[in-house]
Parts: sequence; structure tokens; C-alpha cells
Amino acid sequence: MNRRTFLKKIIGGMVTLLGLSGGTYYYAKELEPSMLDIHRITINSSNIPEGFEGFTILQFSDTHIGFHYTVEQMKELVKTMNNLEADIVVFTGDLVDNPQSYEWDSRIGSLLSNIQAKSGKYWIYGNHDHGGYGTDILKETFDQSGFELLRNSHRLLKSNNDRIMLAGIDDVMLGNPDVEKAIQNGDTNLFTILLSHEPDYADLIKNFPVDVQLSGHSHGGQVQIPFLGYIYTPYLAEKYVEGHYQIGEKPLQLYVSRGIGTTRLPYRFFCKPEITLYQLSSKNK
Repeated sequence: MNRRTFLKKIIGGMVTLLGLSGGTYYYAKELEPSMLDIHRITINSSNIPEGFEGFTILQFSDTHIGFHYTVEQMKELVKTMNNLEADIVVFTGDLVDNPQSYEWDSRIGSLLSNIQAKSGKYWIYGNHDHGGYGTDILKETFDQSGFELLRNSHRLLKSNNDRIMLAGIDDVMLGNPDVEKAIQNGDTNLFTILLSHEPDYADLIKNFPVDVQLSGHSHGGQVQIPFLGYIYTPYLAEKYVEGHYQIGEKPLQLYVSRGIGTTRLPYRFFCKPEITLYQLSSKNK
């Protein structure tokens, strides 16, 4: 860490502590975490076939249920998501904050089952999903809810006789990610979207025939200080923190979600939770 970055984080941390101990505490803990943003983004590419013009993908990520995010809040989220009427829904990791200590019942599975998508629901592991012996619990929950796991694998999506590839890798921190395996036996000429929980892994993914990467993990920093920006992001979300990035010569289009819940500290400040509805379109249209 260089001197400038170090000072930025120290000053930012001090401002955060002072701010949250004063008038902003209630806002950051009780209000902003509930202020859900719905982003609508058009992904343009000449590689998108005509049959997928207008096709929609809804991404939600990092709910961290059990840490300042409840099942009741998740219930309202599902209603909001269903109103968007997406063609497919993708979850990019970290469903429950601590799977080992969480008191599992049928409620989460029921809510996931209620999520509606015209052409399928897909998910990948995040680091919290693997942590605390959650690997098998999460898979069983999603399997029973109609979600398909993309763990170093892909699915060919079809629309009006055209196809695109949706791939996913295992969690980078606690799993065994394998991009080659994820796209193996797929047509590399197809428009390809890859799900990766950790956004910084894009620096490796850019070397593969992948057009778009969707990620979470960063929470957008959770706390952002005016003029200083975010003061902390987790490992493998330090370079690409939120929003849209173009990486490499092709380039790879990376979209990083701020996610929905919180972890470590139950605050959001200048960093609202979000879900994102992507619409596919060809540049040539």
C-alpha cells in the first residue's frame, strides 16, 4: 500500500467513525441499507444475435441474510424483482452471512422458489457460501428452489433459434475456479456472459473468449466518504469496486454490483444496495 492510499484510508476511517457516532449513525444503519436502487443497463455488442435483442438478465448479489438483513426484507426484494419480469435471473454469491451459525428453515428456499424468470434461474458460490460448511446446505437450498448452479460449467441459452452462452466459475477465494472448464465444449464464437463472485478475477478472465463478466463481492465498499470514496473493500474486490469497467484489448465488459446486504459492519453510507436489470442489444441495430 503506498503512502497516499494509506493516508486516504486512515483519514477516511477517522471521518467514518466520527460521522457514524454522530447524526449519520441512524441513517447509515437503519435507512440507507433499505434504499434499494434498481439499475437498468443496456449491454451493447455486435456479437449479440438478433434473437436476443431486448433479452433481459436480472442480477442480485450478496444478500448476507442473518447479518442486518432479514427474511422479511428478502420477501420484499423478491416482489420487486418479480415486477421487473426478467428473462433470466442470476445470483452472484453470498446468500447467508454465516451458513454455519444460521438457523436454517424452509423460508429462504420458499422465497427463492418464488423468484420468477421466463427462461431460467442461475447461481454461483460466493466466499461466504463456502465458508462455515455452507457448501452443501446452499446447494440443496438452491436446487430445491429451481436455480441451476454454474460451478465451472455453462448453459446455452436459446431465443428465437439463436444462442448465447451463460457460464459460471466456483468461488475464487474458497473454491476451485476453472474458467477453461466453465466454457469447455462451448462455441467460442457465441456471445458469452460469465458469472464470477470476485470482480478482480476479471484480470484473468480477460484472456478467455468471454464478452461480459457479472460480479458482486465488493458491496461497493459499503461506506463511501465524500471526496475520498470507499475506505475498504474485501480481497479480490480492491481494483474493481462498482459499476462498469472495460478490461483488456477486446475489451472484457465487467459489471460489479454493490449487492444488497451488509457484512462486518451493518452500515451503508453513500453506497445504496442495488439490483441490476441488463438488456442485451446489438450495436448494429
